[in-house]
Amino acid sequence: MAKGSFKDSLRRMFLFHTLVPISILFVLFLLFMMINSRLLLIGQTTDAGKKIKTAVEEVYASYLEEMNEAAELGTVISFVESRRNGPEVFERFYDFNNRQRVKSIMHIVGTDGNMLASSANYSSDATDLAVQTIARRMYRQGLSALAETNHLRFSHDRYTAYTFAKEIRHGEAIVGYLIYQLYEEDFQKLIFVQNNEIAVVTDSYHNIIATTNNLTRGLMNKYSLARDSKGYVWIDKGRYYSKETYVPASQWKIYTLSAAQWNHAAYLSLAVFFILASLLLWILIRYSARIISTRQSRAMDKLTFAVRELQSGNMESYVYIGTGDEFETLANQYNLMLRRLNELVAKNEELSDLRRVIEVKHLQSQFHPHFIFNVLEMLRYAIVVDDKLAQDIVLTLSRHLRYSIGNERDQVVLGNDLEYIAGYMKLQQMRFKDRLRYQEKVGEAAKAALVPRLMLQPVIENAIKYGYRQRQSVAITVVGYVKAADLIIEVKDDGGGMSMERLEEVRAIMLSQDNRAPHIGLHNLHRRLVLMYGDRYGIHMDSVEGEGTTVTFVLPYLKEDADVQGAAGGR
Repeated sequence: MAKGSFKDSLRRMFLFHTLVPISILFVLFLLFMMINSRLLLIGQTTDAGKKIKTAVEEVYASYLEEMNEAAELGTVISFVESRRNGPEVFERFYDFNNRQRVKSIMHIVGTDGNMLASSANYSSDATDLAVQTIARRMYRQGLSALAETNHLRFSHDRYTAYTFAKEIRHGEAIVGYLIYQLYEEDFQKLIFVQNNEIAVVTDSYHNIIATTNNLTRGLMNKYSLARDSKGYVWIDKGRYYSKETYVPASQWKIYTLSAAQWNHAAYLSLAVFFILASLLLWILIRYSARIISTRQSRAMDKLTFAVRELQSGNMESYVYIGTGDEFETLANQYNLMLRRLNELVAKNEELSDLRRVIEVKHLQSQFHPHFIFNVLEMLRYAIVVDDKLAQDIVLTLSRHLRYSIGNERDQVVLGNDLEYIAGYMKLQQMRFKDRLRYQEKVGEAAKAALVPRLMLQPVIENAIKYGYRQRQSVAITVVGYVKAADLIIEVKDDGGGMSMERLEEVRAIMLSQDNRAPHIGLHNLHRRLVLMYGDRYGIHMDSVEGEGTTVTFVLPYLKEDADVQGAAGGR
């Protein structure tokens, strides 16, 4: 993997997992704004319609009630018939009118169409004619009451938008008509609602009673804006959401319109904002990703450098990471592995040195001139005295020399090594006759175990060498058995033994890692077993002065078909 690839991968991963959620968030926010603006537009338009409905219902009911009550008042009837009680009639009207949100003009007209009274300060002939026409039409058609849309101009360019009319009766006879005409301006103020662009009130024939925008007026003062399937109408190239609200009492229709054109501008603004915000976030995230990837990859760079140093042969390439995370744990494990590797290399070097020393010692012992001289002396006498004995000595010596010189394997089956020991002891017994006794007490399971080659010979040599210094005869016994997963071999002799002080001295020499004493046989053998199998294995010596010495070998029980190297490496 190329250098810096982990950093690049971390940076790309950070960018991806940061930008993708932010982009999704932006898209969701845009969708939310679109849906929310639509719902807000519908809600505002609907609420405006409800508010206007409540207001116009109140106006309609108020005028209808007043018209019915006033037409039946005696003062009004008396005024129509005799022109008396005029002030009382106008006082009642002004009192009522001042309490209304939509002001009006009152007219009292005779059945012949003559204007008997009016609250208007000024009206044109055309206006008077229109009022008279309303009264005559009611009389001819026999209408007791009338409520209709009309558009009449009065003084100061004020217009009325709607007319209420009621017949005035005296007994069974119709004596006149009471007419209220509501000002359009007050209607417009009434239907102007906050958060709503345009409001239109029409009668059941789509005649516009009042509107807050004259662009909604069509031909003949009709409201003719048609909604599409989504509820939108178009006015002067502007799109508006329209909501229709019906007023049952008056059969009026209220149209509330809210501009939807601003939504497009809002979406465009949001799109521009998202683009600018995305660019800014991209710059900030790239900068943050570079910083984070650099910081997080420092530990990996240190580990990579240490591994490369180790590959190049630097066995001291330890790495120290104090991040407090998994990289620190990984570095600690790497350092532990390196320490164990150095320990293993040191043990292997020591084991190699010991093997060379042991091989030299074996060669020295195998070809010890005194041993060879003694055997040859026995052979010379045997040739003269007993040729069969001489032949036996030659065969035994040749087998002994062939086995001791051979170096095919480091480990052999204990049974084969014991045969070699038996041959060696046979030669020694030919020398010492009855003064040397040898015995084996080794189980079959123990004989099948693998042991280092020539492991027992140095111990037996020492038993013979030091045993005869204090005794005339020596008995040597080799005991072998399997205990749990261990192989136990004991070499016992009944020589003179040694004192406790000497025993402790020998044990110290044997257990030391750096032996400087001239007696290195047992030390090297013990260190070899420890390095091969582990600290719990090796040699243990016990001795009692005047009774003898026991050397105990403790080894792992390995069979010939076992993976010797794997077992040794798993210690």
